[in-house]
Amino acid sequence: MKGSRPEQAALTRDNDLTQTQATRAVVEGMVDGLNDHVIDGIGAFFAPDFRWMGNAGCGTKQGLREFQDNWQRPFQAAFSDKVCIDEARLVQGQWMAAFGRQEATHSGEFMGIAPTGKRVEIRYMDFWKVVDGKIVDNWVTVDFPHVMQQLGVDPFQGQGWEAFDRGERAAPRPLTDTGESA
Repeated sequence: MKGSRPEQAALTRDNDLTQTQATRAVVEGMVDGLNDHVIDGIGAFFAPDFRWMGNAGCGTKQGLREFQDNWQRPFQAAFSDKVCIDEARLVQGQWMAAFGRQEATHSGEFMGIAPTGKRVEIRYMDFWKVVDGKIVDNWVTVDFPHVMQQLGVDPFQGQGWEAFDRGERAAPRPLTDTGESA
């Protein structure tokens, strides 16, 4: 139904476009630090009270210590020999975004799955806001279901919509105003 719409792009309304190169430098340095498996020194790139907002399964982290203790350390315990590969980056003002993959070995427990020694691809998307040379916000999506599938666990128990793509199930259609399928 058409009508009023919620405000769009409120977080980027006051984006300081003069900060594009500084933002790029901070995030690129942070990614290099992650590829070097830095945990304790990562505060060089993050504000102490920054917010890390992940999708279901990842959780949210309030501050540098939670990020280190409840994301970086468990992630590195589950996946060794990890390398982060940003496949695309976009930067404008105080904002930078990237998507890509990490390649790693499943060497520790992950989501209740015992170590398998398998190499996995961990797909992600990140959106960072940088203020005064530090990341203050980080929105993250990590494709944990894809990782679980590579490790032999179907988190969707056969109900994933990939079955529509493979022609194994018919995709449902929304009802029209008359109550019939569209």
